[in-house]
Amino acid sequence: MFFRYLTERMGVSEAAATWVSESEKELARIFAAADETAAYNQLKVLDAMRQSRLSDAHFGFGSGYGYNDAGRDALEETFARIFKAEAALVRPQLISGTHALTAALFGNLRPGDELVSPAGKPYDTLEAVIGIRPARGSLSEYGIQYKQAELSATDGGIDYENVARAVSPKTKMVTIQRSKGYAFRRSLTVNDIRGLIAFIKNISPEIICLVDNCYGEFVDTAEPIEAGADLVAGSLIKNPGGGLAPAGGYVAGKRELVEAAAERLTSPGLGSEVGPTLGLTRTLLQGLFLAPQTVSGCVKGAALAARVFERLGYETLPNSMDAERADIVQAIKLNAPERVLAFCKGIQRAAPVDSFVTPEAAPMPGYDANVVMAAGAFVQGSSIELSADAPMKPPYIVYMQGGLTWAHARAGVAFAADAVMGMPR
Repeated sequence: MFFRYLTERMGVSEAAATWVSESEKELARIFAAADETAAYNQLKVLDAMRQSRLSDAHFGFGSGYGYNDAGRDALEETFARIFKAEAALVRPQLISGTHALTAALFGNLRPGDELVSPAGKPYDTLEAVIGIRPARGSLSEYGIQYKQAELSATDGGIDYENVARAVSPKTKMVTIQRSKGYAFRRSLTVNDIRGLIAFIKNISPEIICLVDNCYGEFVDTAEPIEAGADLVAGSLIKNPGGGLAPAGGYVAGKRELVEAAAERLTSPGLGSEVGPTLGLTRTLLQGLFLAPQTVSGCVKGAALAARVFERLGYETLPNSMDAERADIVQAIKLNAPERVLAFCKGIQRAAPVDSFVTPEAAPMPGYDANVVMAAGAFVQGSSIELSADAPMKPPYIVYMQGGLTWAHARAGVAFAADAVMGMPR
């Protein structure tokens, strides 16, 4: 019935629908594993809310300075329990994952300190924050030095010899990006992060390990703090917002490090004591409650996209049969700009919002190339909703993620496949 509706009512070709249907049948093991992870994480979230004694009294409207905002405190206590952290800063005033990471970096680094990325170049929007790309107010302008250890040239994994050379007695913090970003590399699993942090702590136990957790929350049954991270940061309009959060970000980890990030977000001396929730507490908590199931649908949609395009002859990362996924992002190497645009137009056609819009490549703040973005989202920039984006430069890799429901993710893959299948190779 699903595929019949797609073809008879929504214009997807019979060939594309059949191709997607056949691909689904090969993924039963992968889908079952995603469902089992979601079931475990659902209990983890439920248990954290029960332990926090969540009540409808926490759903009130915090305003002004936000002093004694009980709902905010319950939200942050719940996040801390889920992430196995001493404390959490969960605020609508954090506008993105980049903003949350910036608060954690500036809050905990001082002039003369050194920051190291042990997994190659960080995500594009952090380049200006760090000062890799010149920008007003960067870490570099404040005298904070930066080094990075390139990934292995053979398998794209962590090169521990490079890490050992990069880390020095001046290194105050390492920043570990869990997701691949706009790189065609394997994202880091929690086990990868565990091994890397153990290696770094063996060099110096005092080094702060910060993990960029964007796109990774609830993909595994454990989170990076359980793997030894001192801090994690991410966006609420990605995985942990469950598609309901209208804005926000989080920082979680050791209490003193989280409070240092809070003092960067607000001001020294005020820290986490201020900041109103503006009536968003119920929505943020409800989104958090739904997040494990939403993420499971995204993981299944990513695996389906991988399988469909592998069968069409394209290289994907991760591959469709890799049950150990680290994030919700699926990279597909399409090798030509017109195929990238076709894929994104297919995703846009499947959107509940702005389905009639044609995505085109254009300059984007924080990126070094024109970027095409397909996203018909209820929340602007919400990449837990079905979306696809790509920097328009060789080898023309498209990155697909999201889907508020599994059915929507399936439909998006069918539309994208239909758009690309008829193009010359």
